Amino acid sequence: MNEPSKRILVIGEVLVEIMADTPGPDFLMPQALTGPYPSGAPAIFAAQAARQGQPVTLVSNLGDDDFGHLCRNRLSREGVDISALGTDPDRPTGTAFVRYDHSGGRHFVFNIRHSAAGRLDMTAAIRAAFDRADHLHVMGSSLSSAAIATANLDAADAIRSRGGTVSFDPNLRPEILSDGRTANALQDVLALTDLYLPSGAELTLLTRADGEAGALRELLDRGITAIVHKLGAAGARYHDGTGTIFAPGLAATEVDPTGAGDCFGATFTSLWLRGTPAQEALRRATASGALAVTRRGPMEGLSSSADIDAALAGLERTER
Repeated sequence: MNEPSKRILVIGEVLVEIMADTPGPDFLMPQALTGPYPSGAPAIFAAQAARQGQPVTLVSNLGDDDFGHLCRNRLSREGVDISALGTDPDRPTGTAFVRYDHSGGRHFVFNIRHSAAGRLDMTAAIRAAFDRADHLHVMGSSLSSAAIATANLDAADAIRSRGGTVSFDPNLRPEILSDGRTANALQDVLALTDLYLPSGAELTLLTRADGEAGALRELLDRGITAIVHKLGAAGARYHDGTGTIFAPGLAATEVDPTGAGDCFGATFTSLWLRGTPAQEALRRATASGALAVTRRGPMEGLSSSADIDAALAGLERTER
């Protein structure tokens, strides 16, 4: 594989996740919890990219509290550039409480919009991060904050104007699509996207065409270079102007699926930026997603290139 050189910029929420120990539909009664775990889709993506040896800078805000110190220390240990990770003296670090139901669905209680992660004031450190970046990765979950949406669009314009690229994982939640301002921001980012990374039904949610085939044609006609359709445990499909490539999922014992799509996206994007052939990038990204689900906690399933090598080697031995 080619040596990494292009620097990724990620702008979005960093938070802690606190997990219910028992399955159920809600948090309407006292219950046992485990955490806090460092989390936030942009943070998971950045940490996994760093694990792949890719230069990556994360722009966000944390509170001046234990949760904020926990996240900052973890990201630094993972090798993420945290020079543009600010501290808000007035707001707490963002939180997400999550409880799984018996079918595997998740119930969340968030504090993001009114936390440190929901505010972003342009600083000299953030401007410097914009100037250093070759590639921007956008998470749709971050666009519910007007300030973060604006920062992502400004960064996308700046990076593309000097020949850089943009990847976009819509990472959609129902409450995001119901907000007209955020829905507009999603379309604005899509118009600037080179690499699109939707999961499941997200493939058709931002298009006008009917069906997956129509959505793919529409997205490629808009100027998107490549589409990677994440299919969870089933694997993933890569689409570009020349055709389609499929990679099946790797068998894994699922403990916690949170962060698997972010790890997949970070691995694929890092390899795509290095010019790795799509089939190999897809195969390795699928392995990283499978590894991610085997550990409890959003960032606990991060994987290095060596971890992915070992997982794929084990698969090859099994197939013989």
